[in-house]
Amino acid sequence: MATRPSFGLILANRAVVIGAISTRDLFDISIAAERAGVFDTLWVGDSLLAKPRLESVTLLSSLAGITSRMRLAVGCLATFVHRHPVMFAHQWASLDVMSNGRAWLAVCLGGPDEMSAAQAREHAAMGIRSGERVARLEEGIAILRALFSGKPAAHKGEFYAFEDVKIEPTPVQQPCPIWIASNPTGLTWKGGASASAAAVDRGLRRVARLADGWMTNKLSPDEFREQWRRVSAMAREEGRDPARLGSALYHNINVNEDRAAALEESKAFLDTYYSSKFSPAFVEGWTVAGPPARCIEELRAYFDAGLDHMALRLTSWDQHGQLRRFLEEVAPALR
Repeated sequence: MATRPSFGLILANRAVVIGAISTRDLFDISIAAERAGVFDTLWVGDSLLAKPRLESVTLLSSLAGITSRMRLAVGCLATFVHRHPVMFAHQWASLDVMSNGRAWLAVCLGGPDEMSAAQAREHAAMGIRSGERVARLEEGIAILRALFSGKPAAHKGEFYAFEDVKIEPTPVQQPCPIWIASNPTGLTWKGGASASAAAVDRGLRRVARLADGWMTNKLSPDEFREQWRRVSAMAREEGRDPARLGSALYHNINVNEDRAAALEESKAFLDTYYSSKFSPAFVEGWTVAGPPARCIEELRAYFDAGLDHMALRLTSWDQHGQLRRFLEEVAPALR
């Protein structure tokens, strides 16, 4: 196990839309998290119409002004395939400059049309086809890498073409990290949609070929260990050093002496947050829950499996109370 596990706090920026917390709460929680010295990253989610919330880059830009140490991350940028990569490169480089090199980008495909009517409306509104998402993501990453370098760039691809474009300012981080978030196997954990073996292979290889790291979710420690082994092997096949790739898990936590109550509240929170109806087993597989000792044990299992970074969302209506319990009763045993 790492001498000091890396933790990130996921801010519930959709909770502002559903009325569970205020924007001021997000700011206050962020300030408290930085002062505590336990979290090294603040994470926010991203969606346009499928799961509306405070826009991710706007929120991270605000957080850059009230924090000074923690990395500022989006996981995952589900609207990446909707955003013109030249404009987005300018926005993200500006965020990295304003935060003095703390921006952490994890892009993803977002959902297909068949996931929901709202997802289909989102693609239609932005003028892209669901089937274009993979090609747009890969082309977008190539464009970002070229523009982040600070050199004049040209590009001619399937969706975008330009000549002699230079982004200013350039990111403080050189290279500026670009991770890929995906869960091709996690979707099957205790229920949910199933991905084909070929789709799983393509998703993991995309990480190995293009990304600086992999963020995933809905995996048990053993499942993470196995999938990370596959990503590392693929990276070697692609001529890359797997030791240079990072890993992160997007997970939930609810600290409560009554584990059943913790899982019940987590399910109610997640059902509301995602406008969904998750099975109890699905929520259990996605949530560290119960008394502090159990939460500590479950978190340790992930780091023992080789995980680098754990991003945690507080699946409770009492965001401040859960943050306090994690900081006082769980984190000290893991430092």
